[in-house]
Amino acid sequence: MPPAKKRTRTYDPVKIRTAVLTQFGHVRNGVRGLGPEQLAGPTRLGEWTVRDLAAHIGMTVESVSVALDREEPTTAAFGLLDYPFITAPLAPAIADGSRALAERTPDLDAFFARTEERIVERLAAAVGTRPLALRAGSMTLTDYLVTRTVELVVHTDDLNAAVPGLDIPVERQALAACTRLLADALAVKAPGASTEVRVPPYAVVQCVEGPRHTRGTPPNVVETDPLTWIRLATGRLDWKTVLDDAKLSASGERADLSGLLPLMS
Repeated sequence: MPPAKKRTRTYDPVKIRTAVLTQFGHVRNGVRGLGPEQLAGPTRLGEWTVRDLAAHIGMTVESVSVALDREEPTTAAFGLLDYPFITAPLAPAIADGSRALAERTPDLDAFFARTEERIVERLAAAVGTRPLALRAGSMTLTDYLVTRTVELVVHTDDLNAAVPGLDIPVERQALAACTRLLADALAVKAPGASTEVRVPPYAVVQCVEGPRHTRGTPPNVVETDPLTWIRLATGRLDWKTVLDDAKLSASGERADLSGLLPLMS
């Protein structure tokens, strides 16, 4: 696992809580309007159906309440920037759990309603610095909520891609947090200052070993929009496709990030 940076970006606990609840509300409204045939349709996530994906989203939010119900650990073992690098080993178990939940949950909207009610109730009495006992270890509540914005934004995009005509909105604060966390994770994976990665309006990071620039325009610059960056960082798009479609600009001999992506999938 790459070492986390010493300086980690801070997130406003109130804004992050609001972002998670708002985005989950958007997902609930979108899923509520889907019929049986749409829910049974395929997604870009291998064998997952739309129903499996929706159940997974509910499960990722419900995990906050489940963790708050557990005994509080004494410390947080992981920081926020560890998250992108510790999820891969858990993927098979998470996938199995999501499909099992979908099978035993005929009424997704009722499940979403219970999940929303539980998280609102538990967050009302929880402090952001409280450590949570999680499947992969322990993390503070606010840090874990930031990771939930990644789950919500990425999988909202997956839902929109899976169902023609579906256009679930992405809440601005959730999109910002997701973009920033994945950009910072790139800087952790490839430390350095020879390449500047710009994802306006939310993130600018320097990464990749090599000559460090101190003034003016860096010699190596990568720039793209938030959703394209998120799709690249999570393996929904590949570097060549994005370049060919002119959704990304890359200049300089150290601006090819294809060997560093995806960061997580």
